[in-house]
Amino acid sequence: MAERRGPARRRSHGRRRIDPARRAAYRTLREVSEHDAYANLVLPEALRGAGVSGRDAAFATELTNGTLRALGSYDLIIEAASGRAPGEFDPPLLDVLRLGAHQALAMRVPDHAAVAASVDLAGVEVGERVTGLVNAVMRKIAARDLPAWTELLSAGEDELGAIAIRTHHPRWIVQAYADLLPADELVAALEANNAPPQTWLTVRPGLAEVDELVAAGAALDPIAPFGARWSGDPSAAPGVREGRVGVQDPGSQLVALALARGDAPAGRWLDLCAGPGGKAALLAGLARERGDELIAAEPQPHRVRLVERALRAYPSPPEVVVADGTAPPWAAGSFARVLADVPCSGLGALRRRPEARWRRDPEDIAALRPLQETLLGSALDLAEPGGLVAYVTCSPHRAETAEVLDAVLAARADAEPVRAELPEAPAATGPDGRVQLWPHRDGTDAMFIALLRKRATG
Repeated sequence: MAERRGPARRRSHGRRRIDPARRAAYRTLREVSEHDAYANLVLPEALRGAGVSGRDAAFATELTNGTLRALGSYDLIIEAASGRAPGEFDPPLLDVLRLGAHQALAMRVPDHAAVAASVDLAGVEVGERVTGLVNAVMRKIAARDLPAWTELLSAGEDELGAIAIRTHHPRWIVQAYADLLPADELVAALEANNAPPQTWLTVRPGLAEVDELVAAGAALDPIAPFGARWSGDPSAAPGVREGRVGVQDPGSQLVALALARGDAPAGRWLDLCAGPGGKAALLAGLARERGDELIAAEPQPHRVRLVERALRAYPSPPEVVVADGTAPPWAAGSFARVLADVPCSGLGALRRRPEARWRRDPEDIAALRPLQETLLGSALDLAEPGGLVAYVTCSPHRAETAEVLDAVLAARADAEPVRAELPEAPAATGPDGRVQLWPHRDGTDAMFIALLRKRATG
């Protein structure tokens, strides 16, 4: 296999210069580390600003996302190579070493190039005083390959601890997955989180047809009846710029389909937590096909604008309301169908948010629980008798899924479970009628879907 050298390093008049791709990756990592930014939002702007495109953009994307996915493992390697805990490094210097580790251990960048590029980056972005340290640490990192480092770091760990190091996940996430999956699927599920996600497009019903996408080169897949896989820049696909087509994982498509297919009265539909608007855009078309209408609610004004943009292509676009789902402005029983896609840890979308696994901890899961239960309760209150509620998270964690549902159902007599019908992913629906999608099984984000029917009381 030919070595991938990456963008050439540049020097001018004896001064260090960094190639734009590595600089964009570094500055994205700094935004993520320093300001809790999301790489998928920061990196495209950094690439545009630096004029990076084509193969160099692909290099920068893999360098950024690959570093973030394996951040915890690279910190252990840096500590072993330097004899210093990650917290003892200045954060900018630590980010230089993290990027260097990924180039040396996981990209087809020759060791000498990974070392030299890291030294140059440190000299320009941190200061010449640290270049000797960077050179020494990077040489020690490059002296072993990744399997050798993994073996060294796993010595003395139990099975789950070793899996955590090998698959680049915090141990608590490994434990959560182990509680949910057969033992022979655990590693595959975790490794699926490290694979770059495919780009999927979804047509808005009544505005576009899947055939348009196929004619432009998209690939059909049974998991996504309203969409197709796309290679390349999604903005180049037909209908995307006008809003007739959107970028959306098939798991999110299946959320909308599960709610739309269930038996419920005619009437208004509500997306209670609609931002950023992808599910609302699909639901709006599905509702209009039945002669119904969708209302989208979102408490944060900047996310309201995203929802409005997602719905803009519809004639007389559906109403978007600035509203807090914990204190909704509508009377009880106002809606035939309600989607409660609640705020969650996002552990089901780790392919798309590579930094998320290192930001979350078990305390975050516990802190979200009251909000999730309140929003599900609001959704049930807003559903009319016979109406349908979909409780959805982009997380497979039991504390955000089954435990929330069980607590709410135990506290009220006016709701009963309904089996979700998703022939696109038949194995994802369990005996209890609840759906758990998985990247390694279904090729989707790890969405959880449960349908509840509002019962008449009294």
